[in-house]
Amino acid sequence: MGAVTVGARSHPSPYAAYDRATWRALAAGSELPLDAGQVAELATLGDRIDLDEVATVYLPLARLLALHVAASRRLWTAQSQFLGASTAKVPYVIAVAGSVAVGKSTTARLLQALLAAQPDTPRVDLVTTDGFLHPNAVLESRGQLGRKGFPETYDRRGLLRFLADVKSGRGEVSAPLYSHQSYDVLRDQRQTVEHPDVLVVEGLNVLQAGSRTDGRVPEVFLSDFFDFSVYVDAAEHDIEEWYVERFLALRRTAFQDEAAYFHRFADLTDAEATATARGIWAATNGPNLRTNIAPTRSRARLVLQKAQDHSVRKVLLRKL
Repeated sequence: MGAVTVGARSHPSPYAAYDRATWRALAAGSELPLDAGQVAELATLGDRIDLDEVATVYLPLARLLALHVAASRRLWTAQSQFLGASTAKVPYVIAVAGSVAVGKSTTARLLQALLAAQPDTPRVDLVTTDGFLHPNAVLESRGQLGRKGFPETYDRRGLLRFLADVKSGRGEVSAPLYSHQSYDVLRDQRQTVEHPDVLVVEGLNVLQAGSRTDGRVPEVFLSDFFDFSVYVDAAEHDIEEWYVERFLALRRTAFQDEAAYFHRFADLTDAEATATARGIWAATNGPNLRTNIAPTRSRARLVLQKAQDHSVRKVLLRKL
């Protein structure tokens, strides 16, 4: 069973499409290194996923990525032999992009766990770009707090510097951390990345080209540092519903904490909470998706297309 090419003959596509059965068959005979409890722990709130979905979608993807990592190492060895000089191997960097509430965090965590189970990639680190958001105080001073998640609300220079250091082979690089409970960057806590075999970078903005204040195109893009990229895709109306469902779930859980940034929403009725979530989507997340995130889908090496029930119905892989 082979891939189904996307598009009619008169409209060729750079992607080949795989349905669920075809994609799952690529990992036939492979043992799933996770159990149901581990999968539940890796899933983000509201992202419905089970062992069958992991075996169907994410295990074949992890095997494909393992092939790419191994090929990258072979090329490094061959180049070192050709040049007669050896430089330190640098991490293989995988980007995971997509909208708020689409499930990209679950995808990134699953890939980290599945790749770490491979015999040749013992160390796999995961960094989210949330830590590179400007602190709330900075966003408030700029009048941008209501646009949190838009490209201009990130310290893109800091993120570029972090990725450049990783890809330069620095032994120890640190990234800022973010708290969804306080809805802000943690001032005194950082994550240390110490020369992993694979680094997964997850976030809204990882495939965006960005811009400069003078209107000129920046000379360096985040994508310059990625070896592979995954975009988690779904219809906007489905993502909005998932966002509303997650907001209602958080109102019953995390928002109950008096220290939570969104504690003021804890006592809303279902109708009030639904209206509030839809208002946030209409004002911020929807426009950001349409303007900045969805247009980057075509830059991804692989696209996971989700259905209304959160299951991945089709995998699009860019042709080599």
